[in-house]
Amino acid sequence: MSIGEMLAATVPMVRTLNLEYRETTAERAVLALPDQSEYRNHVGGPHAGAMFTLGESASGAIVLAAFGDQLSRAVPLPVTAEIAFKKIALGPVTATATLGRPVAEVVAELDEGRRPEFPVSVAIQREDGAVTGEMTVVWTLRPNG
Repeated sequence: MSIGEMLAATVPMVRTLNLEYRETTAERAVLALPDQSEYRNHVGGPHAGAMFTLGESASGAIVLAAFGDQLSRAVPLPVTAEIAFKKIALGPVTATATLGRPVAEVVAELDEGRRPEFPVSVAIQREDGAVTGEMTVVWTLRPNG
C-alpha cells in the first residue's frame, strides 16, 4: 500500500476533499486538489481551508516517506503551521512539500533521546505554475512511551 493509499484510508479529510497523491518520496511530496464547486470560496477558487488541508497533507506525506521507518519508536505530529496566500487560486491546485532538514540529522536527535523538530516547506500552485500560497509546517517526532 502506498503512502497516499494509506492516508486516504486512514484520514477521512483526504477522502472528503478528494486529494490526489501524485508523488511521495523522502525528497518531495506532490498532492493535488481538484477543482470542486462545493469547496470554492467567494471568488470561485478553492477555499482557504481546503488549501490549508492540501498543504498540511503534503507535508504529512513527506514526513511519512522520510521517517516511516521510525514509527515503531516515535509518532510524527505537526507543531505549528503558517500559510501565506500570494495570489488568487482558481481551478485545480497542487502542493509540493520539501523537508527543511536532512533526515539523518533528525534521526540522530531522536537517537540521542531528544524530540526533534523540523520544518516542511510547501508551495501551492495553479495549473499555470503561479505560486498561490506558501506554507511552513513544523513537525516533531515524539518518542513513544
